[in-house]
Amino acid sequence: MWYYNMPSRASGPLLNVYRPPLKFDCHLGTPFPEKKLRLGYTMTVGSRVVVIDNGGGLLKAGFGGDNDPIAVVPNCMAKPPGGNANSKKWLVADQLQAEDVDVTGMTLKRPIDRGYLINTEVQKEVWERVLCNLLQVDPTNSSLLLVEPLFNPPALQHATDELVFEEFGFNSLCVADGPSLVHLYEASRQPMFFRAQCSLVVDCGFSFTHASPVLQNFTLNYGVQRMDLGGKALTNYLKELVSYRSLNVMDETLLIDDAKEKLCFVSLDVPGDLHLARLSFKDNPFRCSYILPDGIAYKKGFVKDMDEALRYRSLPLDEEAEKKEHGMDINKSEDRKKPELSQNEFVLTNERFLVPEMFFHPIDLGINQAGLAECIVRAVQACHQYLQPVLFESIILTGGSTLFPRFTDRLERELRPLVPDNYKVKITRQEDPILGVWRGGSILASTPDFESMCITKSEYEEMGSARCRRRFFH
Repeated sequence: MWYYNMPSRASGPLLNVYRPPLKFDCHLGTPFPEKKLRLGYTMTVGSRVVVIDNGGGLLKAGFGGDNDPIAVVPNCMAKPPGGNANSKKWLVADQLQAEDVDVTGMTLKRPIDRGYLINTEVQKEVWERVLCNLLQVDPTNSSLLLVEPLFNPPALQHATDELVFEEFGFNSLCVADGPSLVHLYEASRQPMFFRAQCSLVVDCGFSFTHASPVLQNFTLNYGVQRMDLGGKALTNYLKELVSYRSLNVMDETLLIDDAKEKLCFVSLDVPGDLHLARLSFKDNPFRCSYILPDGIAYKKGFVKDMDEALRYRSLPLDEEAEKKEHGMDINKSEDRKKPELSQNEFVLTNERFLVPEMFFHPIDLGINQAGLAECIVRAVQACHQYLQPVLFESIILTGGSTLFPRFTDRLERELRPLVPDNYKVKITRQEDPILGVWRGGSILASTPDFESMCITKSEYEEMGSARCRRRFFH
C-alpha cells in the first residue's frame, strides 16, 4: 500500500492540521473502497457524486468513481446563420457533435472567457442539457465536485454558488483546482514516480496556460505562473492566417478548430522547416488540404488526404538536411506554380507549425509574454530551493493543447538550457491530457471522507457564499 496525505478542508494552515491518509493500490491506482456507478435514478443518495470539469472549450461530466466521464461536450451554445435571433434554434453541448449538424458559420455563445465563468445563463443551459439528457441525474439528490480555475474572483465564486445551489439545488458542493487533481491522479497511478509528493503541473488549456507547483496535493499559489495563451488564441491566429492567404474563415471557429487539432504540430527546427515549406507542392512535406462542408454531400469538415498530411512524421532528419541543402530548387518558376483549388478548400503549409509556435516564442508574434519554458522556470524558482530539483524532475503536461505532436520534445529542448546542469529535467504528458483533471476529481469524489470536504446547501443558506468558501484553499 502507498499512503497519500490529502489536504485538510479546514481554513487553518495546511501543515498544522492532521488528516488521515488515503490508501491507494499501487497496481490498480484506485482508492479504497472502489465504487462502481451506473446511470439511472435508482442509485442511492450516498453514491450520487457528479464530477464536472467546467473547461472553457470542453465540459467533462460524469460520476465519481468512474474511470471516464460520460459526457465530453463543447461548453457552448451555437446558432446556425441566417434569420433573426428567434428564428433558429440554439444548439447546446452535444447537439453540436451530431453527424447531421452543419457547423458552417455558426454564431457561438460561450459561458467562459479567459478561463472564468462570465455568463451564468449560457452555463445554465449547458448544465441542464448535460445533467438531464446525458447524465440523467436529479441534482437535488446529488453532490457536486466542480473544478474551478485558480484565482477565481470572489464575485464569480458567488455567482457559481448561486448557480449550483439556487438554480440546480445540489445537496452539497466541493470545489477543487485542476493542478491538484492532476497530481492526485498521477500520484495514484504512478506512486513510485511521485515519492516526493510534489510535481509541477503545466496545464495548456483552451483559455490559458498555467505552470503550477503542487506539494502534497496542495497547489502553491505563490508559485503559479500564467500565460494568457491557449487553444482559443491558436484557433484565432489560424483563422487570421487562412483568411489572409486563402479563404475568409473568420466566422468558421468550429471548423478551424477542427483543422488545427488534426493538422498542426510543433516544429523542432523552425528555420529549417520554414525553408522546406517553400518547396513546390509535390515536394513540400507540410502541404495538405482541408475540405469545408458544402451542406449537402457532407456537413463536417475533413482533411483531404490524411496520408499526405502525415508525411512530415516519416521524414528522417538526414532527408530533411538533404532537402534543405537542395533548397535552391524552390526558385524555379515551375515550382511556384500553384495547383487549382476548389472553392470550399484551403491549403496549409507553414501555418501548421507556426500556430503552435505561439506557446514557445509569443514575442515573435507581437505578444508581450514569456514563453512556456520561461514560465516553468519562474514557477520553480518561486518555490523553496529544496523543492526546485524535484519539481524539474516531475513536470506533468495536461490540457488539450499538449496533444500537438512533438510538443514534449520541443519543450524539453527549450527548457534544458534554462535549468542548472546538475538538475535533471523529466517531462511527462498525461495518458489522456483532456480527461486528466476529471479523472483526478473522480478519485477525490470516491474517497470515504469526501462528504466532510463539501459545503452543504443548508450551510450555504445559513452562512452565505463568502464564509462557506473559506473551506476551500484556493
